[in-house]
Amino acid sequence: MRYLARRFAHSLLLLFGVSLLSFALFELAPGDFWAEMRMNPQISRAAVEAARARYGMDQPLPVRYLRWLGSLARGEMGYSFAYGTPVLPLLVERARNTLALAGAALLLAWLLAIPLGVWFAARRGRLSDRLGAAATSALLATPDLVVALLLLLLAVRTGAFPVGGMASPHVADLGAWAKAKDVLSHAALPVSALVLGVLPGLVRHVRAGMLEALGAPFLRAARAHGIPLRRQLFGYALRAAANPLCTLLGSSIASLLSVSLLTEVVMSWPGLGPLLLEAILARDVYLVIGPVVVSTLLLLAGNLAADLLLYALDPRIRRETAA
Repeated sequence: MRYLARRFAHSLLLLFGVSLLSFALFELAPGDFWAEMRMNPQISRAAVEAARARYGMDQPLPVRYLRWLGSLARGEMGYSFAYGTPVLPLLVERARNTLALAGAALLLAWLLAIPLGVWFAARRGRLSDRLGAAATSALLATPDLVVALLLLLLAVRTGAFPVGGMASPHVADLGAWAKAKDVLSHAALPVSALVLGVLPGLVRHVRAGMLEALGAPFLRAARAHGIPLRRQLFGYALRAAANPLCTLLGSSIASLLSVSLLTEVVMSWPGLGPLLLEAILARDVYLVIGPVVVSTLLLLAGNLAADLLLYALDPRIRRETAA
């Protein structure tokens, strides 16, 4: 419980720092939401200043930040200038879409990375291991934007997958199973782009952890006793490599969330990415800070889950916490 409380306190401090830094950086950025209004001769300066005052933008930065904290406590997260509504309701559905996309990609990436990494480690130095190393190197060297654009080009040329959006326009008229198939077909490209972005690093880390575990004395003893290779790999070596892999889980969540925002923009997935880009271009300050804070919260939740998994699997951490 003490370990969980300490990690939770660290997460709250990091959230506070991210929100404060976001406010400070936006204050230093040139222009604001009303810059175009000032250039319009039909809108008086007094009207522009009244609009700024309505949202508290005529107040100093510390006052605006404290007011934002108050709105956060009320479940609003500030008001969007463009939409004229609280930010939090705008974020809920977008965050759910981002979480669904990143969660599916994370699950699929790990389901592929673990058997591939184990297999490459078991065949170290052979042709299949070299081909795997070449393939992961090529994917690591390819920017995520290029991967997404190539998948889009493939979908346009072949017509195998729908391009853009999360569902077809007529999805409301479909049955439950048809709706699920429609959403899955729309999610295939962005999920594939995310998986291809994080899979090479995961495979390499799993392979390295397995090679280290396979060189341990207890694995050499298992081989000497004639224990089957499959049991050595998945029964002993993979469990021994679980500690660094749990740590890798947290960093893979961070990578997926960062890549997800870009992929959503390129593939028109209605998540936090397009909303954040729209808010940045409009200089809608509270609508920018909202997705940043929510993305940080999702990242911290993923890291906390990885820490708890590591705490459950590694008795050394439990002993250190008790001490």
